[in-house]
Amino acid sequence: MPPSISTRGAAQRNPNTMSPEAISPKLILAPIDFSDFSHHALDVAADVASRFAAELLLVHVVPAIPNLPEGVSIFKEGEYDQSLHEQAATRLSNLAAGLAAKNLRVRTEVGTANDVGMELVRFAENDRADMIVIATHGMTGWRRIAFGSVAKKVVEEAACPVLVLRAKEADQAVDSKARSTYGATA
Repeated sequence: MPPSISTRGAAQRNPNTMSPEAISPKLILAPIDFSDFSHHALDVAADVASRFAAELLLVHVVPAIPNLPEGVSIFKEGEYDQSLHEQAATRLSNLAAGLAAKNLRVRTEVGTANDVGMELVRFAENDRADMIVIATHGMTGWRRIAFGSVAKKVVEEAACPVLVLRAKEADQAVDSKARSTYGATA
């Protein structure tokens, strides 16, 4: 039997009387910013989803006010925004197809917001996610102050459990999985 993972509201219940449904996530939200860190977290989320026969919700949030690259006129900002959404949707669809080929149930969503962390929390609440699996980027010092921490915001605001993988832990999880998967064939 897989390890227990508590879900929304489980803390208020008596742990001795929880039903099996209360300890198995049915929907796992996996935020994707297309960095290596988020891909590593997605591997962990897919593993958890596989163990619990849960559905994965892959979410990417496009900044509401993106920095326009040089050569893009302010008059073409709407077209640029649309292209960012289309690119994100395509990339998410490709990831979903790869996971579906592994017999996982997957769906995707693209959002727009200035506050990525709160947009992820909004998706989790609206879709009634039972768990969020998110990676940190390992920023420290002035970079963390300047850019903030999406993972920190999600942990503080989400109503469901959040599994946070530090940048180093995400690398180790994938390295360990690769060794167990590919090491057996060597």
